[in-house]
Amino acid sequence: MRHRSALLLPALLLGALWAAPPALADFSLERLERLDTFLDSYVEQGRLPGAVLQVTHDGETAYHRATGLRDMEAGAPMRPDTIFRIASMSKAVISAAVMVLQEQGALVIGQPVGDFLPEFAATTVAVPGDDGGYDVVDAERPITIRDLLTHTAGIGYGYGPAAEQWEAAGLQHWYFGHREETIRETVRRIAEMPMDAQPGEAFVYGYNTDILGAVVEAASGQPLDAFLQAEIFGPLGMKDTSFYLPLAKADRLVTVYSRTEAGDLVPAHPDTPFHGQGHYVEGPRASFSGGAGLLSTTADYTRFLEALRRGGPVLGRKSVESMTVNHLPADLASLRPGAGFGLGFAVVSDLGAWGQPGSVGEFSWGGAYHTSYWVDPAEELTVVYMTQVLPAPGLDDFSKVRALIYQALD
Repeated sequence: MRHRSALLLPALLLGALWAAPPALADFSLERLERLDTFLDSYVEQGRLPGAVLQVTHDGETAYHRATGLRDMEAGAPMRPDTIFRIASMSKAVISAAVMVLQEQGALVIGQPVGDFLPEFAATTVAVPGDDGGYDVVDAERPITIRDLLTHTAGIGYGYGPAAEQWEAAGLQHWYFGHREETIRETVRRIAEMPMDAQPGEAFVYGYNTDILGAVVEAASGQPLDAFLQAEIFGPLGMKDTSFYLPLAKADRLVTVYSRTEAGDLVPAHPDTPFHGQGHYVEGPRASFSGGAGLLSTTADYTRFLEALRRGGPVLGRKSVESMTVNHLPADLASLRPGAGFGLGFAVVSDLGAWGQPGSVGEFSWGGAYHTSYWVDPAEELTVVYMTQVLPAPGLDDFSKVRALIYQALD
């Protein structure tokens, strides 16, 4: 990888200029400075191109800092208002939109999805056989909205027993934002595929939230982007969150880098639709990918998470309580030890099995481009951390950022 010291110095100085305000009573300023040192060192060592970290405590910003570069080739510095692809961090937003509709009386989450999307009234499941093949059988019951919220509908990302059918249909992967096909049409085609498991019998991470986006459109009578703007983004002042980028904001979109197995950062392949810059500005703008399609900033996403933590103004307190408790039966496991799954994100239920600093009741998730968030209600703490590296083999910054934030609490 080429030498970047000439570019890093002004970028790191910029990071210092955007450091946190004076430490709050419950944070040690001296200990918060360890975050500065850590983040700067990972940029200097070439482990990260740059990053933005925002920490909010009891509703006040304790730390908001950018370091490194938004675009390494251009020498463009990372800034606190840099716009990131948040991928699966989109899922919590769409899940909240579903709960808004429940509060409005437009649906209840126990309803069958088929009440809104008729093609889901009866679905099929691919059952693996002993010979390496599979049989297609009818689903034993209808998929519900709650199944989609908890990823227990049996719907993956097209890599299950019937993977060749999903591949042939162009339905493998997790992003559709570069396509001219609307998400409603994509979801209609998903319903025709054999699913990976029976509804309610397994935690299968996949297209569930994209389908929820289509449910939101059907239940509200509005395009998904318009509903989100009216009910979530507008009320919360999330002015930089969208599926596609206004032309005036194009220079704020971060560049995606890939980390090689040797640990070098290289530009992601520009022709890969979910890596490149172009379609976010000049693309068809037809597919609102609720599962992985949103762009946002740390400040905007913090506003969203703080609204959940506080139980308002977008959702009432009881809706948030329902979202932030484990909904998985004891015999189902989510993707993370020590955590169950609520309505849109992981929920910590066993701190020992979780194995890292935090609190029981914390809810969290992340995105494929190496972004992460968590909310710790017991500590009144909200954290949003964004960089843009895909793939990111060998990076350990998530766990270290977490440890450094908790060690700074008095």
